[in-house]
Amino acid sequence: MTKLLCVYCSSSTRLDPKYYEAGERLGREMVAHGWGLVYGGGNVGIMGAVARSVQSAGGVVVGVIPDFMKERELAYTDATELLIVPTMRERKRIMAERAHAFLTLPGGIGTLEELSEIMTERHLNLTRKPLVLLNQDGFYDDLLRFFERMVAERFKSRGVAELLAVAPTVADVWPLLHNPKEYHADPLWL
Repeated sequence: MTKLLCVYCSSSTRLDPKYYEAGERLGREMVAHGWGLVYGGGNVGIMGAVARSVQSAGGVVVGVIPDFMKERELAYTDATELLIVPTMRERKRIMAERAHAFLTLPGGIGTLEELSEIMTERHLNLTRKPLVLLNQDGFYDDLLRFFERMVAERFKSRGVAELLAVAPTVADVWPLLHNPKEYHADPLWL
């Protein structure tokens, strides 16, 4: 059985080409490191770049897309398995259940929401699956500073490093996935 990496990322087609190139590199390296893909099922943006790259390298691609988004995101119908679901919540649930680990690439508010949900589940000990943030070219620097402010002002008990690992490049992702940190919630802060 192939391990599936849940990748959260943008479906935008208006990004700097460097983001699509990183998605393509990620897809090739996923297969080289023994990972298949479970993701939002789109054929465009970084989503599409990762999916096509995984598949062209011989890997497994599992897409999960709500029926109302099939046309908007141009569902990747060449996926090894494409699941059409009724809601965004069902999409996220299936992706999280099928995943052995999570990776967040640059993205917009949907990507941020998915990242936050897995961070919350790790904080509450609802999942222990690894979570890595690809901070390509410092894309998430301001978000990471915001998370640290949460800790400094005691809105959150411990640093973000307890909830996720941060990789500056695609090559830095693999050691973090293969040697993940365990997180155990502090019951005083739940």
